[in-house]
Amino acid sequence: MNQDEILLARSEFLFPAVFHLYREPLVLARSKDQYVWDADGRQYLDFFGGIVTVSIGHCNDEINARVHRQIDTLGHTSTLYSSGPMMKLAQQLASISPNGALTRSMFTNSGSEANETAIHAARMFTGNSDIIALRHSYHGRSQLAAALTGNQAWRYSGPPAAGITFAHNAYCYRCPFGLTYPNCELRCATDVKDLIRTTTSGRVAGMIAEPIQGVGGFITPPPEYFGIVADTVRQHGGVFISDEVQTAWGRTGDKWFGIEHWGVTPDILTSAKGLANGLPIGLTLARDEVARAVPSPTIATFGGNPISSEAACAVLDFIEAHGLRTRTAENGAYLREGLLALQDKHPLIGDVRGMGLLQAMELVTDRASRTPATAQAAALLEAARELGLLLGKGGLHGNCIRLSPPMNIGKADIDEFLLRLDRSFETISSQ
Repeated sequence: MNQDEILLARSEFLFPAVFHLYREPLVLARSKDQYVWDADGRQYLDFFGGIVTVSIGHCNDEINARVHRQIDTLGHTSTLYSSGPMMKLAQQLASISPNGALTRSMFTNSGSEANETAIHAARMFTGNSDIIALRHSYHGRSQLAAALTGNQAWRYSGPPAAGITFAHNAYCYRCPFGLTYPNCELRCATDVKDLIRTTTSGRVAGMIAEPIQGVGGFITPPPEYFGIVADTVRQHGGVFISDEVQTAWGRTGDKWFGIEHWGVTPDILTSAKGLANGLPIGLTLARDEVARAVPSPTIATFGGNPISSEAACAVLDFIEAHGLRTRTAENGAYLREGLLALQDKHPLIGDVRGMGLLQAMELVTDRASRTPATAQAAALLEAARELGLLLGKGGLHGNCIRLSPPMNIGKADIDEFLLRLDRSFETISSQ
């Protein structure tokens, strides 16, 4: 199919609700390493990585070679059977889990399914039903995952799910209490105790939170935040669930998992996306006693698929062999320096935040009022596309630019990115 045929088919045969990032849909035809090409052969430097999914480069040769071998060996099993790739992956995950405390895996197909499984396990283990989520969060597109999401744009119409309440997130740039860190004494964290006392039965099944809120605009809490809220939740009978769909596998630098930067060991951890570098996979990783509380039987037709599992093992091996956790921390700091320099130059950039190669800029029309620059963020994406650069977008107001390039990029790629980004800002400033 040529580009016109693809776009015509899209308009006629896909759900109209399927979201597209640009005014005119971008038709991708091929990819390699840090680049993608559209149907007209135009090259783009990909600094969004398929929504934080291409963790070690498009069509990575080492990963593809192992996937090809697996396709010719064993393609499908379901969880009704065991396979070498599935068991090898489960062992690897247990060995690298935070403090080695999470040793039981349930494999599914996506982050939405992983989070559904986590909520189910939390409720079965505790015997409680109330769940705490965070405002500005995103946890997936299934009915329950959308109900856990604290952003109206990604919640769907219909009756709300019972037993879910939303705590204030640690959004320091827009503190819900009008305070400034660290003089705030972490009011957002200590408020969770009042939330439990006033909006729940007083006994909770758990709290689910992204260490860094992805769709929220890479909102990054202070170092004390998660320690306080996790302790509070456990004091009221619940477990702490770390949604690592976007923050795992070294993406935040130095650590395997984002939550490790806050010194917290979760009871349940979920992930997907970058684990298999683009192949479909979902993971719910839990402490042994939590996993044992899930009633039998349960299955996942495509969970633990040998091809996706082998890809995931290959990704973990590649990250370790190439020292990408350390490299991500170093390149993330380099990228951050460049973004801060652009902030000094362009008044639209109100805030720069993130960790490792998970960085964001929040755009505002005025730094004093911090009015969201929603239209300008959309214009920046279009300008960057014209300059051969792919960016992401997020935030409650759609004014946050999200950056999540492959973790094996080099400083030359970052230099080229910053050059094109600077030109993109200049383009929209002159309009």
